[in-house]
Amino acid sequence: MTIFYSMAAFALAASITPGPVNVVALGSGARYGLVPSLRHVTGATAGFVVLLVAVGFGVYELLQRMPALMQAIQWFGVAFLLYMAYKLAVDDGELGDADPQRGPSMSHGAVMQWLNPKAWLAALAGMGAYTGGDASRIWQFAAIYFVVCWLSVGCWAAAGAMLRHHMRHPRRVRHLNRVMAALLAGSAVYLVAAG
Repeated sequence: MTIFYSMAAFALAASITPGPVNVVALGSGARYGLVPSLRHVTGATAGFVVLLVAVGFGVYELLQRMPALMQAIQWFGVAFLLYMAYKLAVDDGELGDADPQRGPSMSHGAVMQWLNPKAWLAALAGMGAYTGGDASRIWQFAAIYFVVCWLSVGCWAAAGAMLRHHMRHPRRVRHLNRVMAALLAGSAVYLVAAG
């Protein structure tokens, strides 16, 4: 039973720490509220678990044999982060009429995970540490990770929703958006520097 606690602890440490997906969850919660933001939370969780299972069953080894494809995915991820940072930076900060349907979608959350280097590192490290290629362990780890990841990303969305009550003025929202944009752009710059 201790392996499952260890898996859950790993999933929590990897899921709750700041990263692009959590920054978007925070911003979505602040702009659209908790319930509309749960689409992003659920999509990001499902996207990560699919990535985790794919890594467990060998996708990473395939990409290692195709370095051009791996590099293209990394550059697309950087471009996606910069695009999201731009959209946040130019947002007008008006919350009053924020249409909940315009918030991040499930597919947006899922795609973010596949372009998120933090997600790839967590999937690689977790699968290497806990499954040893054993199919039943891969599925057990994925099930644990789904619950922990959903709750972790959901905490960021809930924190954003709590911030919403303090963000009545567009100037404050613009400030928060620009801070989040800088964090996303910083993540992209880090990826370029590390690559």
